[in-house]
Amino acid sequence: MPLVPVHQGDYGAWLERQPASVRAWLESTRALLSPGDDAAEPKVGAHALVPGPEGALGQVIVLDRRRPSPWDYAGLPGKLPPGTYAAPAGLDAERAAALCLGWALGSYRFERYKTKKKTSPELVWPDSVRPEEVLALAEAICLCRDLINTPAEDMGPAELAEAGRKLARRHGARFSCIGGDDLLRENYPAIHAVGRASSREPLLFDFVWGKPKHPKLTLVGKGVCFDTGGLDIKPSGNMQLMKKDMGGAALVLGLAHVIMSRNLPVRLRVLVPAVENAVAGNAMRPLDVLRTRKGLTVEVGNTDAEGRLILCDALAEAERDEPDLLIDAATLTGAARVALGTSLPAVFARRDETARALVLSGDDAHDPLWRLPLHTPYRRLLDSRVADINNISDGPFGGAITAALFLGEFVAKERDWVHIDTMGFNLSARPGRPYGGEALGLLALARMLEERYGTSPAEEVPADEDASEPTRPPARKKRSKKAEKKGSKKKKAKR
Repeated sequence: MPLVPVHQGDYGAWLERQPASVRAWLESTRALLSPGDDAAEPKVGAHALVPGPEGALGQVIVLDRRRPSPWDYAGLPGKLPPGTYAAPAGLDAERAAALCLGWALGSYRFERYKTKKKTSPELVWPDSVRPEEVLALAEAICLCRDLINTPAEDMGPAELAEAGRKLARRHGARFSCIGGDDLLRENYPAIHAVGRASSREPLLFDFVWGKPKHPKLTLVGKGVCFDTGGLDIKPSGNMQLMKKDMGGAALVLGLAHVIMSRNLPVRLRVLVPAVENAVAGNAMRPLDVLRTRKGLTVEVGNTDAEGRLILCDALAEAERDEPDLLIDAATLTGAARVALGTSLPAVFARRDETARALVLSGDDAHDPLWRLPLHTPYRRLLDSRVADINNISDGPFGGAITAALFLGEFVAKERDWVHIDTMGFNLSARPGRPYGGEALGLLALARMLEERYGTSPAEEVPADEDASEPTRPPARKKRSKKAEKKGSKKKKAKR
């Protein structure tokens, strides 16, 4: 079935060139016009089903903007009748790619727990599109959505780590995982403190991909698989959506998939601390003082500000590599949502040029973000009487800024560092963006990184010569000493 995109601004001239029957149909149905009076304008994203000579469906017209956006086409899969659709030959590559990505995202449904599955209409790949490039983005966003949408019962720290392991194995990356009391032995005390009260042990998983000679890019994602708030427990209404509190981890995993699929010339490292912030007798308490991997001590002003505690250990580890660019993502503060709403992630950056590049990439990719300041005078609000720093400020204002400043204490001052505070969730549905988990900022980040680092010719990226076989995340049950001793004797295998 022909699917014909028409630029909104060209609609009038296009309509004049159509056969009389098509003009009459579109003028009488007004399907492509905004609701209103006779002077209504053509509406971007509107579509019309136009009958053929015999009365059956002959073609579909969809209005788009001159600068292609996937959201212009994302409503089609949910509204068109079943069938196979094809764009006209000669559609330019950028427009065709936006059409395909919008179609893929508009076809997304989270149906893991549905007994009846729905089918979507299909789109033929236009000749001008490179399917692998579109699929990398679509798969990444769908992965992110699936991880966030999965209930915490089926998406705990071990399951999140397993998702990371599968992604690493798919791309030939070197994977490792540290769990339980091993976090203390390996000096990740803050991650352990946050997750120790849960029956599901805390983890830090880590994978590395790419050639050592390439610039180092490190991604860190907050993986709080469920957040009760700890002993500073959340009210039930605030706790309900807390399966999404691993949205930062989901975002960096999706972004890593794009980077590896497109073979960006970077030395990629991904670090995800994965925990459940639970309530139990051994939970961390308000005003406890925690040690961190960097050596700084942190007073726990509030146990519900746990995301920054697990991130500080992961960021300190990321710093050991002195990466060219360090990006962390987290569903960190309600203050960022108060400032910018739920669909606009906040960006904090040490370097102006990096912030500008990311914001501009977001505009180009129709995936906006907005920069907030790392206002250093607010650092004093984190002062503690008994430790090096408190994990919350002493007042109700500027919470997104003080959270970012807290994380900045664990990142070298000279580092090119970006912190993203995101909602990770659509509270209402829009075309291509259903209610539920969302990879806000992924398209912007992918575009910015591709412009910064370029692309490499498609080739297999060899694993390190000393790369060990990927390890599975520890099971919930403790291993016996005999099993641990046996496991320690296994030889390292090349991947």
